[in-house]
Amino acid sequence: MRRLRRADTGSPRVRAAPNRKTAVADATSPPADKSHRYGQRSVGRLPNSVALSESDPLLATGPRYSVVVPAFNEEFYIGDCLRSLNRQDYRGEVEVIVVDNNSTDRTAQVARELGATVVFEPRPGVCFARQSGTEVARGKIIVSTDADTTFDAGWLSRIDDSFRRYPTAVAVAGPCRFVRAPRWGAIYPTLLFGLVHLVRRVTGRVFYISATNIAFRKSEFSGYDTRLTQGGDEVDLLRRLRSRGKVVFDRGNASLTSSRRLEQGLVYNFFVTFVYYYLMAYWLNRLFRRPVLGMAPAFRSDPGAVRGRARRIARTTAIVAVVAIIGWLSIDFDALL
Repeated sequence: MRRLRRADTGSPRVRAAPNRKTAVADATSPPADKSHRYGQRSVGRLPNSVALSESDPLLATGPRYSVVVPAFNEEFYIGDCLRSLNRQDYRGEVEVIVVDNNSTDRTAQVARELGATVVFEPRPGVCFARQSGTEVARGKIIVSTDADTTFDAGWLSRIDDSFRRYPTAVAVAGPCRFVRAPRWGAIYPTLLFGLVHLVRRVTGRVFYISATNIAFRKSEFSGYDTRLTQGGDEVDLLRRLRSRGKVVFDRGNASLTSSRRLEQGLVYNFFVTFVYYYLMAYWLNRLFRRPVLGMAPAFRSDPGAVRGRARRIARTTAIVAVVAIIGWLSIDFDALL
């Protein structure tokens, strides 16, 4: 493997996967070609195993799309994610980058076997991982998703259709749906993204996106705020993209994501996931310009330990929320007097 000098010590280390032509191959078998190049591994998928000519305009300037997938101990999910990307009917070259965020399992090995570029990012956090993957990506458009997420065959083609329909758009987003979710978990994204669609129709403004389903032009990307944890790759990214131009929302192009976090129940997901790790962490970390509240627990370890920690955080957050509401009502009541 050719040794390459990194530009600075903060750059990610790339574990390159073998180079391969853009014809479709069996996703379950490792590629035979053992040549390596820094950041040059691309996974192009074509319908009916028909390869494009090198002179085709779709291939003339490298991949149009780079799909960036952050992953921490995702050996049980990353395979389904990459296989669903392999089955996309989009006719151009696609680069797939999996960012190994300090995994201790077979995540990187599975990703390499399925043809992805593997980038190693030692700093823990989804914003660090997405930033590293975006930096080495060759595509003109970056597609952000998650390792526990899958897609129907036309997902990327519909994203491409939206960019071609709105050539001045800086980003295209879509909803996500949970797979095998409890009833409340199926209703929640329907209501949330239905509201996103309604507000966009009325105001022209997209107020929320899912990091599992957002594509943006790399030329308009100003970087992830790596001081942020939850919400940094969604709310903060959207805020930055909106300042650059139009964000399109296609409610008919959903990603399908794991419902493993929902298994902790409605109370946990409201008080812990949403209030504590999303709202409070996002605003406090932005306010103090450093990580005041850390990342939400990853559901890869002992479920009993995670549930115990979750119950403690839920009780604390509920108490804080009740005190805050009572304080707000008292201030409001005094003002009325």
